[in-house]
Amino acid sequence: MTNVQTTPGNPLDLPVWVEPDPMPVAGCAHCDNVAMERDRARANGDASGRSDCNVRMRRHHTADH
Repeated sequence: MTNVQTTPGNPLDLPVWVEPDPMPVAGCAHCDNVAMERDRARANGDASGRSDCNVRMRRHHTADH
């Protein structure tokens, strides 16, 4: 008879990697607005809002800068 493991194995120990927030381009009103909204989200503990702002900032950088 073969021994079959019926319990989960040991958990994986994954590193925590956080990508830095994109920086606004100096003199760009859209970048400044998104950065201010991101700062408000961070101050209010809104991680989802902060992430959304980072996505918007990166897309804006790709499209317009």
